[in-house]
Amino acid sequence: MNQASLQKSLASLPLGGLRYFDSIGSTNDEALAWATEGAPDFSLVVADEQTTGRGRAGRRWVTPHGTALAFSLILRPALTPSPFAQHPCGAPDYGRGESSKPSLFTGLGALALVDALKKRGLKPQVKWPNDVLLNGKKVAGILVESVWTGDALDTVVLGMGVNALAGSVPPTEELLFPATSVEAELGRPPERAELLQDILSALAAWRPKLSTGELVKAWEENLAFRGEQVRVWQGSEQPLTGRVLGLEPDGSLRLLSGMRDKIVTVQFGEIHLRPAV
Repeated sequence: MNQASLQKSLASLPLGGLRYFDSIGSTNDEALAWATEGAPDFSLVVADEQTTGRGRAGRRWVTPHGTALAFSLILRPALTPSPFAQHPCGAPDYGRGESSKPSLFTGLGALALVDALKKRGLKPQVKWPNDVLLNGKKVAGILVESVWTGDALDTVVLGMGVNALAGSVPPTEELLFPATSVEAELGRPPERAELLQDILSALAAWRPKLSTGELVKAWEENLAFRGEQVRVWQGSEQPLTGRVLGLEPDGSLRLLSGMRDKIVTVQFGEIHLRPAV
């Protein structure tokens, strides 16, 4: 990949701007800095190698050169007319619905990747809140970071790291959850620029549905471990144990608590399958 080839591959998309790096510390850091400089809506940062990338809770996410797909997309829900939606009167939609539901941007990214992988004949699932699985193994992670001006949502940076080629999968001893790559599941190496184009196209298609409930419904339909017993860790607290029922309208996880036999809502946490007893 390079700047010229990406611009050609992504020419059909309404990108606000594109910055490509052969190697970078973190695409999210670059995107956040670019946003403060005034980057327009749907501006994209892509790197062939990420040396200090991070996931949720500050976990390290390194993408070796030429093997993964690492990018961050700048979304400006409050500032820029959306090219994807309109008010009923036909005027541009200035982020209506987006700024009130920032927690749904993780689902937006996950569903975009799910659609792109399904297009390749694969059967992905979303491990709440921010991982995408293939055959029960992690193939991608999403990190959403927000910038607020007072109580107004100014910017969302949606970062994604996809294990595209086999060489992008970390050593087993470094993993908290089993991992795989698109290449391993597909049986052949994917074309990374083409995969990126499909992800962004799907994201553009899903974006107007952030405020309709349709996005959460689709997210729920693709949820891993639905109906299964899981444990959810929330920081240093004791884990919650229960059966996954689905999602709340804001993207929170809905569990049937095993101990209290009542429905509880989880806004953040890490899911682990409960061991069979």
